[in-house]
Amino acid sequence: MNSPQKVREPWALFKSLIALLLIIFCLWGSQWQYHRGVDRHARNAVIEERIAKSSIELATVTANLPDNEWQTVSTIGAFDTDKQILLRNRYNDGKYGYEVLTLFRTNDNKSFWVDRGWVQAGATATTPPVVTALPQGEVTITGRLRLDSSLPRGSFFALPGQGEGLVSELNAQSQLDTEKFYIDLLTGSDSSLTPEVTAQLPELSDGPHMAYALQWIFFGGLVIYGRILIRRTR
Repeated sequence: MNSPQKVREPWALFKSLIALLLIIFCLWGSQWQYHRGVDRHARNAVIEERIAKSSIELATVTANLPDNEWQTVSTIGAFDTDKQILLRNRYNDGKYGYEVLTLFRTNDNKSFWVDRGWVQAGATATTPPVVTALPQGEVTITGRLRLDSSLPRGSFFALPGQGEGLVSELNAQSQLDTEKFYIDLLTGSDSSLTPEVTAQLPELSDGPHMAYALQWIFFGGLVIYGRILIRRTR
């Protein structure tokens, strides 16, 4: 007949293996949160550095877009008021509204979307928001350069248009081929171009990632302590 010690020994090894796997998972979680914190800090530092720079000509940065995202740029051209979309589900001070994006064509034949800022939604779901009219003809605009991959995710509602769709779908319907970047409008040669509420910057805090990394280490310590306590109790 097996002794109690021999019966308990496999279970003790199994429990130790489970504890070891939990500790490894906690260490992995801690490392994951740590690297997220490092990446976020680096991203914030890049954004802060670039938005602090003086405005430069858009034509000087289009050859190297990734290294110039968030840089303030200026260019000359005209808005195409027939090509305008409203990005839904955007909030400002707790109020529901839209982000207004209008197609812009430069004098050197580049076309891209310009984020003209936030506008409050209409009184009812069927009432379109009040969007500031654009000046006719050639204007100079100044804004932050943004990559297409950083466009806020959400649903688009076209006015006028054929319903809902992403920017790429709108381009396809309108037979457009825009640049792979857009601009957050800050100001322009006409006072009407300055948005009442400009497109928001991302939150430039490092977030709770480092605290979470320490939390995962603490959880790992609890697993070790629990395993020791169980063994002593036995």
